[in-house]
Amino acid sequence: MIIGVLKEPAFENRVSMLPDSVTALIKKGVELRVERDAGLNAAAPNDSYTAVGATIHPRQEILRAANILLSIHPLPDEEIPFLHDTVLVGVYQPLFNTALMHTWAEANLTTFSLDMLPRTTRAQAMDVLSSQANIAGYKAAVLAANLLPRYFPMLMTAAGSIPPARVLILGAGVAGLQAIATSRRLGAVVEVFDTRPAVREEVMSLGGKFIEVEGAANAANGKGYAVEQSAAFLEKQRQKIADTMAKADVVITTAQIPGKKAPVLVSTDMISGMKPGSIIIDLAASTGGNTAVTENNKTIDYQGIKIIGQSNLPSEMPFDASRLYGKNVLNFLSLIIGKDGTLSVDFADDLIRGCCITNGGLVKQERLNTLPGQK
Repeated sequence: MIIGVLKEPAFENRVSMLPDSVTALIKKGVELRVERDAGLNAAAPNDSYTAVGATIHPRQEILRAANILLSIHPLPDEEIPFLHDTVLVGVYQPLFNTALMHTWAEANLTTFSLDMLPRTTRAQAMDVLSSQANIAGYKAAVLAANLLPRYFPMLMTAAGSIPPARVLILGAGVAGLQAIATSRRLGAVVEVFDTRPAVREEVMSLGGKFIEVEGAANAANGKGYAVEQSAAFLEKQRQKIADTMAKADVVITTAQIPGKKAPVLVSTDMISGMKPGSIIIDLAASTGGNTAVTENNKTIDYQGIKIIGQSNLPSEMPFDASRLYGKNVLNFLSLIIGKDGTLSVDFADDLIRGCCITNGGLVKQERLNTLPGQK
């Protein structure tokens, strides 16, 4: 069996598998073909792959020959005709790329999108969302410290004392928790909003102050994600956030709801109430953003406040991001590759079934058949 590792688009520095993960597959008797310079931006030159037994090939050769193709982002439409009964493994955001998934089904591709894995204990070793969100939270805090025209820690100098920066984090998921930990290590005072009271202890254990808004919908219904809230709750939340933002130097927003536009938690009035020179980093930018002015992959200056719409911060730390992503992929591949190195897919397995988007000419996820963009 042949597994192909593709080079990502120009905006992406990560690669779906580094040489250390390639080694484990080669031991199973799998042939690994890597597109030329696929890992170059992630500190993995071509010779690092050949040193562990992989071979380097042009992209089109890999597309035609591979049984399984690894790519973080979706392939361009014009490359689909080169594929024949191919298995695709990546992070394809099928709930937003519904029409594309139907196109792939018609092309008889089998698609596994790892962002759709069930949020279970068994899936943790394959959880690409968590491994990449951890890096995003870290990079968001470091980026904020770099851009803020103030110190993060409190300093006492001969010229006087400088108070610590105040950081507000909206959402205490994986990215938010890492942003808390990193901001605290950098010396900032950290306050945190989340609609799930259960995360209070985690926030406090990292040194953050948890600010709770009463009346939140039961977060258990979200299966580990945020859930939609009532209008009354959202209004109370907005007022609390506005009051806290007025004192903050940095706001890091992380709130997303699977398959839906990110909730707008920060209005233009809230931004206007912030101190000049303050920073907002919106990690939900790819799904619309948590502020009213966020634009993905852009920095907006709104009345002296910088709003940074950055949904791909893991790409800015490509070696470790690729290493963690590759380990997640390797763990998933162990479910669909037998000990003899052949493809062996058991659709009775809840993890395989949960992230299988297309197979046998059909879209296998019922949710995609009821969303805009379906065929």
